[in-house]
Amino acid sequence: MVLSLFFVAYSLHMYLRHRYFCSMRNVSFVLNISLDGYCDHTLGEPSEELMDYFTETMDDVDLIFYGRIMYQMMFPYWADVFKNRTGSPAEIRFAERLVSIDKVVVSRTLESVDENIAIIRNNPVAELQKLKLQPGKTISIDSVSMLPDLIAAGLIDEFRLVIHPVIAGAGRHLLNAGSLAETFKLELIDTRTFKNGCVALRYRKREN
Repeated sequence: MVLSLFFVAYSLHMYLRHRYFCSMRNVSFVLNISLDGYCDHTLGEPSEELMDYFTETMDDVDLIFYGRIMYQMMFPYWADVFKNRTGSPAEIRFAERLVSIDKVVVSRTLESVDENIAIIRNNPVAELQKLKLQPGKTISIDSVSMLPDLIAAGLIDEFRLVIHPVIAGAGRHLLNAGSLAETFKLELIDTRTFKNGCVALRYRKREN
């Protein structure tokens, strides 16, 4: 009898745990990276095929979480592409999707931003934890500087890295030596190659 009650309680615990984690929003880190591990959105040569891939990565995204530097790299450039219809057809499709998505920017210095964008002044980890628990679709992370803290807090569920056939030799690494307290293990779930030599790798967090 006692053993049966134990298994009932354990099964209920595992069911509730599963429901809790399954109800949390997926958080995806998306980035361009060189063959030698440097991060720069200007790496390599853009192509229609690659631009369409990045548009596709936003199909299930309803919130983008930016650091200030990356936000200012992306805007107002892509907002202008959308407004003025400049660029290739693939770039315009990308701009249309990007501009339509709600965004959060972590910054202590930005005074104002475009509509459908909110500013967070401090503690991005706590803010992302709150957002992850709210109803919604995938949250896309676009900030290298916040990555170590977000990994340490267990908030990143998947990585979507596009490796460009370029050896940069300089720039910012994805992670600096010693920035993580322990190894973060992943499993490969998708690979795609492009005609310009880029390779898109999609990893998700490995459950221990």
